[in-house]
Amino acid sequence: MDLIRSISSTGYCFRGSRIAIDTSLSVLNRKTGKSEVETKAYMVNNTFMSRYQNFGLGIALLAFAEFPALLFADEAKYQPLPAIEHPADNPWSEEKHQLGKMLFFDPRLSGNNRMSCATCHNPSLGWSDRLPRTLGRDQRELGRNSPSIINSGYFGKQFWDGRADSLEEQALVPIMGPTEMDQNLNKLEEELKAIPDYYRKFKKVFGASGVTAENIAKALATFERSVLSRNAPYDKYQQGDVSSMSNSALRGMKIFFSKGRCNICHGGPLFADNSFHNIGLKPLKGRMPDLGRFKITEKKEDKWSFRTPGLRDITRTAPYMHDGRFKTLEEVIDFFDRGGDPLENKSPLMQPLNLQRQEKADLIQFLKTLDGEFQPVTLPDLPQ
Repeated sequence: MDLIRSISSTGYCFRGSRIAIDTSLSVLNRKTGKSEVETKAYMVNNTFMSRYQNFGLGIALLAFAEFPALLFADEAKYQPLPAIEHPADNPWSEEKHQLGKMLFFDPRLSGNNRMSCATCHNPSLGWSDRLPRTLGRDQRELGRNSPSIINSGYFGKQFWDGRADSLEEQALVPIMGPTEMDQNLNKLEEELKAIPDYYRKFKKVFGASGVTAENIAKALATFERSVLSRNAPYDKYQQGDVSSMSNSALRGMKIFFSKGRCNICHGGPLFADNSFHNIGLKPLKGRMPDLGRFKITEKKEDKWSFRTPGLRDITRTAPYMHDGRFKTLEEVIDFFDRGGDPLENKSPLMQPLNLQRQEKADLIQFLKTLDGEFQPVTLPDLPQ
């Protein structure tokens, strides 16, 4: 409370839609270690309004609580997907892209030569596998849903828990994973070197280094960055084609950016915030509790937190959540409408929305407009 008083006493005042709370938020962010959106929620959901010495800041916070769309007006502005960026140490080339595509669909990357990356990230299944929890080696169910790789090149942290910092780092994890593809990287290098066409292609793309685990990862990452969702009805509407969205979808868009507060975490061109949140997903009965991001950081505030998924192509990537517990978007919306379930350390952003039945239906119609144009994928001829 002393921190709040010290901020309010510095004389901030009401200024436009952001209402001059950005400076206050930045101070709170540094003090609490929370993200900006969680700090906003903390300020709204704790009853200290009457203690603000500065009237303007009090009005600002009241405006946020009552009219969230006002403070999130910037996020509601249309942002098309930018051009994909490639790391300086892994620049794009057509040859590398094609090599990565071959590797992605090649079951020889697995220890038993039966699983490829496409086994769990099937382009005909939304670049996932449509299973609640993916199957690993010997068809054994693993603990998490297989996340779609659509637009994965735009994300910083990879996996539901963010354990990898790049697609290059991510690419080798399932290949080595003893419960997943279970491949020894040294053995894989030797196996690919023994395939003349692969040997030549690696030499052409990577020069003297040729076939290495690092270069395998770079080629795979280059291909994965090409898996994009673009030109959705939502994009067409924002670019002037008013016929691309129905009246129901337009109503749903207003709900998404206002009453539903969806864009707090699902904002920007990806409809994701590149962050991690505990949204109140209590452990499923009969399954080992999954502490999410906490396993990586060991920070108490990260318990039960998982990465915010992007919403583009959302109807093609069911089931939903890190454990695939929800089969439909209707179930997802009902979950968020009730503010999630009781759980330790749940984000203060999770509050009941009190959506009406028609509002839920409209919201789903809007989410459908985030599906991009279908991009057919031609399977490559694998080197022999």
